[in-house]
Amino acid sequence: MKVLIVGCGITGSALGILLARAGAEVDIVELEPKWSTLGSGITLQGNALRVLRELGVWEQVAAAGYAFDSLGIRAPDGTLLFEGQDHRTGGHDLPATLGMDRPDLQAVLLAELRRAGARISLGRTVQALEDTGAGVDAVFDDGTADFYDLVASADGIRSRVRTMLGIADTPQPAGMGIWRVHARRPGSVTRTDLAYGGPCHIAGYCPTGADTLYAYLVEDARPFEDVRAEDKAAVMRELAAPYGGAWKEIAEDITDPDRINYTWFESLLVARPWYRANTVLLGDAAHACPPTVAQGAAMCLEDAWVLSQLLIERGGAGPDVLEAFMERRFERVRTVVDSSLQITRWQLEGARDADVPGLMGHVAALVTELP
Repeated sequence: MKVLIVGCGITGSALGILLARAGAEVDIVELEPKWSTLGSGITLQGNALRVLRELGVWEQVAAAGYAFDSLGIRAPDGTLLFEGQDHRTGGHDLPATLGMDRPDLQAVLLAELRRAGARISLGRTVQALEDTGAGVDAVFDDGTADFYDLVASADGIRSRVRTMLGIADTPQPAGMGIWRVHARRPGSVTRTDLAYGGPCHIAGYCPTGADTLYAYLVEDARPFEDVRAEDKAAVMRELAAPYGGAWKEIAEDITDPDRINYTWFESLLVARPWYRANTVLLGDAAHACPPTVAQGAAMCLEDAWVLSQLLIERGGAGPDVLEAFMERRFERVRTVVDSSLQITRWQLEGARDADVPGLMGHVAALVTELP
């Protein structure tokens, strides 16, 4: 089996590792010309860690990140209102949650991808795809061409391949924006704590290593033209100022605008099916959601694991394989996307009777089951 993967982020890397290890001939093209050392932190729940263990990189991920099993809810002044054990959705032998820097995760996956024997081309992507019935003729932006049994599009929320396939679904803003910053970890921070209320909808943080964390502040979306690089640190410190507890130390470290990024919450759920003939969308190219249930990366990793499992078990691609992929993925992903958006709507509306713990518990129970 010869497979082209478009995009070498979390989804594409995971799929490439699993297929190349099984003996497939794997080419990966990535539009970015070099590996970025930038990027926010990432929260990986147990079902994401379960896939990373299947990839053979759990030990490296555990060493690079920070694992924990509880969640805290705080008042804006820092008073602890609730703490509880989080669900171990990956099984009893994996932690409930692990935080790490996204570039560190990418580095771990890239090293394993190379060990597995996949061919990676940076600064290169597809220009055109033509399905022949037996497979796909791919034309690249450097003028070269090749034939593949399957093309897997993992090129992100603004997927070019999705457009090439004539799929009209596009990401939609959810009404919120999020400020994220890399900062030093105060000794008191040993898990994710979330504060609701104050000037922001959510003020939270997640430890990512022995002395690091990423912190985030969620507000109503502001126009991107109002977010100037030179003002980022001052704006984020101003938003953080009313929050107590560990936020006092975190705010002192919000000084470098290059460690801050601001993005909108967006959502996407491509209607069934996510494939056209022998080209399939997966990961953020097919679905994305606000990070309110922290399942975005997990859904991407699960996509890669399920698709690779089906391709390997059935000895190749074909409409039966891709339809089986849809059967195992669509409803599970839809529940996660819908739940993420529901929490976002409750926060925007200031709903006082919102059952956020109940909804998050429902999602946790769902994703504890194997996909």
